[in-house]
Amino acid sequence: MAWGWNVAAVVLAYCIGSLSFAVIVSRAMGLADPRSYGSGNPGATNVLRTGKKSAAVLTLTLDALKGYVPVIAALLLAPRFGFGASTVAAVGLAAFLGHLWPVFFKFKGGKGVATAAGVLMAFNPWLGAATLATWLIVALFFRYSSLASLAAAVFAPFYQLLIWDADAYALAIVAMSLLLVWRHEGNLRKLLAGTESKLGQASAKPAPNPAPHASTPKHKGHHR
Repeated sequence: MAWGWNVAAVVLAYCIGSLSFAVIVSRAMGLADPRSYGSGNPGATNVLRTGKKSAAVLTLTLDALKGYVPVIAALLLAPRFGFGASTVAAVGLAAFLGHLWPVFFKFKGGKGVATAAGVLMAFNPWLGAATLATWLIVALFFRYSSLASLAAAVFAPFYQLLIWDADAYALAIVAMSLLLVWRHEGNLRKLLAGTESKLGQASAKPAPNPAPHASTPKHKGHHR
């Protein structure tokens, strides 16, 4: 029955990853759906475009935690349920995949940067810190979140393979890195074209969600 617990752990991690906190936090704070403006990506960087920094920070924190908590829980429960390194690695990857393709949000998710960071921190805090430092250095110098994310995605598997082991964790990290690069393909094209938005740069600032029973203006020019 050990395999049953392994499968249950992976499925639960995917469900936790499927909680799109950019959408949840925005709804709770009365902000527009992050999928309706800017890059359309339900992530902290896009939420920041509303000008509501607290919403962006909360989104970032929760997205990272949904990658971190399932892995830490699997590590803590490993002796009791017989989870090996492969299961723990699969749990981290499942949480990440949940963010990309969330079952609760029609499989339309974000790019997974914060969730991947949480997974890496749980796998190995030193690896997570090295990858985060890479992101910060690139972001501070170039002011592009997407470029920083691409650099971190490329360097993370190299750090793991060169400094630590080529194990099950490494396979999960390589898979996450490839998916991160793929999800940033549009950003890469914008970077090359010089049209990518910089950190903190507003783009078509969204309006807050209207009150449920607010009356609709009658003049055409004022619709939406």
